Amino acid sequence: MYSPIPVLNELKDLYDSTRDYLADGFELYDYDDKSRFPQELDDPAFLSRLLPFAQANGSGSTYAIWRADDATDLASAPIVVFGDEGGEHVVARDFTDFLRLLGFDAEITVDHDSAYYYRAEDDGHSGSHELFAEWLRGRGLTPSEDPDAVVAAAQEAHGDRFRAWITPFYERIGWA
Repeated sequence: MYSPIPVLNELKDLYDSTRDYLADGFELYDYDDKSRFPQELDDPAFLSRLLPFAQANGSGSTYAIWRADDATDLASAPIVVFGDEGGEHVVARDFTDFLRLLGFDAEITVDHDSAYYYRAEDDGHSGSHELFAEWLRGRGLTPSEDPDAVVAAAQEAHGDRFRAWITPFYERIGWA
């Protein structure tokens, strides 16, 4: 089993069945691989609340599940992104919203102030996009047509709390 999250295991099976991207820049890697975080962030209290699971874009940003509380249903936990050059943001309220974001089929751009998805109208889709979109529909989901709204809802629901949680860790290592 890849993870304790059934829908993430199903996504992994789909991911492994194709040789092409399901979504632009998205690549699954070992579930809960803490080496995806900089060595400075080795605080056990920090690492115990974050479960990295995927590369978010071609430059190395990382998606992680944020265990904001002690709930056991990790599929209902917020999804955060850590930018490869800085910036960390809540991007999805839960795994369902995250899957819909992937369905938009665009790399995420992450900087210190924001995280957003952009795809020009003339940009083609990833090679396995249609397969992924069909997989989503089979689960009663549709790809997001407005990823900014999904990210904004996640920020509204969890952004301030995430910022309050992460700031002390960054202050300890001089990043705040």
